[in-house]
Amino acid sequence: MTTRQLVSLVTCVLIAAVLIPVSLSVWLAHRNAEDKFVADLENYSSRVQIRTDRVFAQAKSALAQMQTFKGIPCSREHTMAMRRTAISWRYVQEVIYINNLKPLCSSLEQLSHAASLPPAIRTTPDGYRAWMTAQSDLGLERYMAAIGQQNYLVMIDPASMIDVIPFGSWPINVALVGTLHNVIFASSSPLDMQIFHQLQRDNASHLQHDGKIYSIRNVPDLGFTIVSWASMTPLQESWRHQLLLWLPVGIVFSLVFAWFVLRILRRLQSPRQVLLEAINTRELEVYFQPIVALNSGRMVGAEALARWRQPDGSYLSPDVFITLAEQTGLTPKLTALIIDKVFEDMGSWLRQHPDQHISINLAPADLLSGAVPPQLSRLLNDWQLSPSQIALELTERGFADPCVSAPAIAGFRRAGHAIYIDDFGTGYSSLSYLQDLDIDILKIDKSFVDAVEHKNVTPHIIEMAKSLNLAMVAEGVETEGQLEWLRRHGVQFGQGWLYSKALPKEAFIQWAENNIEPEG
Repeated sequence: MTTRQLVSLVTCVLIAAVLIPVSLSVWLAHRNAEDKFVADLENYSSRVQIRTDRVFAQAKSALAQMQTFKGIPCSREHTMAMRRTAISWRYVQEVIYINNLKPLCSSLEQLSHAASLPPAIRTTPDGYRAWMTAQSDLGLERYMAAIGQQNYLVMIDPASMIDVIPFGSWPINVALVGTLHNVIFASSSPLDMQIFHQLQRDNASHLQHDGKIYSIRNVPDLGFTIVSWASMTPLQESWRHQLLLWLPVGIVFSLVFAWFVLRILRRLQSPRQVLLEAINTRELEVYFQPIVALNSGRMVGAEALARWRQPDGSYLSPDVFITLAEQTGLTPKLTALIIDKVFEDMGSWLRQHPDQHISINLAPADLLSGAVPPQLSRLLNDWQLSPSQIALELTERGFADPCVSAPAIAGFRRAGHAIYIDDFGTGYSSLSYLQDLDIDILKIDKSFVDAVEHKNVTPHIIEMAKSLNLAMVAEGVETEGQLEWLRRHGVQFGQGWLYSKALPKEAFIQWAENNIEPEG
């Protein structure tokens, strides 16, 4: 993946880093508010079920109490016993004595004229019969629940099962629906049976519909279902309260994550990363500037120079990106790329012209890395070239530490490579090191060539090189006057715009074929 693609990806992540935590906090606020709302509904249904269990427990206790009566059925004593039982248990409305489903007497009347009861709608697992009936000898049109055992049954008002006050600050409605015939036998508010049927079809525990949330709880032992519901209007206020809690968390997390992603983005967009990407994708090119013999004007070799074309078509100055490579530790990678490209571009041409050479610039870091010698050896073998066809140029900074530079230079020399000192006279080291290092050619910096007719420094450099038996290459030769002066003072080689600027591969080969030094 390229840096450009990584930048695009990280930018998308940055946008997500800002939006997702905030959106998630809003979603969590709504989810928490809704979960709490539903939990309140389910809690209310649980309390209704607890109340229902308590009501039926009292009914069973009342039946057990009546089973202890041993007197004559429907006598005064029997009627009084049924009345005492009805009064003793809070949720029992009436105690009835029956025979084959026919009421004979009750706690309300000594002799009953009520019609026979229908068969029980269900029998509980512990053996109690249960009815839901609107039948009443009082002429009341309301459902009553009846629990019976043997000859007794007790009547219970279903409203007592749902007489539960909500703990929450908003009203909650509840209904009890018989599961056998789907009959609502107790309700605090009208229930839309279509909602009940949808809950059953979907086998859902809760449902949102028409601005309300419904919760359902089955009580199979008693044969009914508890449905609770409430308006969602209070939920909005709860959501706003939750949002006040979650949104700051989301914003803080978003800012922290965005800061982290921005650091990555800045790193990906840093000059070092851009240069590294250019090296990895081999965007850098190699141009070649001819080196000519000043006496004949014929080419004897060339210097390889790195060029980096920018997206707008311009070229970034080598002084900029080479310095950047040195400052960011990318010099070994950059040098390895340049060496590879020199052989890719000029390997075949050099094999055809064994008397020609290409000089490659090395930085001090290249001497420390130890990667250059094996790379050169491998490529020379692959292209079947002589080591003398690859010269190595080092600046004065490369000689600053003789303990490092001297062994490295000696190794290159033993391998058959000529050693150039590049930009001589512009560094900070003593000129005396020339006596101690095994070098071949001294390159006179362009700044001295520009001033050959005005300053006296260049003649001293030339005389010193002659005394050490070093050949010389003058850089930046641009005028006939400079050429004549350099010839007169014994400088053997030169390069500069007087002959040719640095050229890409195809243009250089064409120029070289027309200006090559004849063999012999």
